[in-house]
Amino acid sequence: MQQIKWFERKFDFSFQQNIFPSIIERLNGTLIRLKTKTEKTSPKLLSIKPDDKWSIKENIGHLTDLEPLWHERLNDILENKQYLRPADLENRKTDFAQHNEKDIDSLLLEFQKLREITLDKLSHLTEEDIYKTSLHPRLEKPMRIMDLFLFVAEHDDHHLARISEIKTTYNNANS
Repeated sequence: MQQIKWFERKFDFSFQQNIFPSIIERLNGTLIRLKTKTEKTSPKLLSIKPDDKWSIKENIGHLTDLEPLWHERLNDILENKQYLRPADLENRKTDFAQHNEKDIDSLLLEFQKLREITLDKLSHLTEEDIYKTSLHPRLEKPMRIMDLFLFVAEHDDHHLARISEIKTTYNNANS
């Protein structure tokens, strides 16, 4: 099944219920899911770039590369800025980082350290905080802190699904 491209995704942040605890749980589970998907995976498969797109290592590196942006955007909302700072839509950091040259354990550890910082910041928020908003620069929609981190969880899942797709495609090709 073909996954929709990230920049073609539409997001609806109209719900009013506090789903933030579930979002935090998803964010907390990303590392476990990454470890499960990469354990017992050959180093060759971790670095394969199907259709000249990112490898498994590069997908993991991309999640790590974006983690500081989530921290900054959290601060933007807490500081009542009108707009969230923009992302690099060309993903130059990931393209130039040479994640394929890194050891998988190092990539996972780097992600873990940054995600722990994120989770720590989120654990100190109040319910009032999670409903504060700033405008998302690309979507041109108000984004609450709760929405921002739902967006992050969806982004994590998008790349986890891509990792699964690479593994499935490669394993089927070699069966």
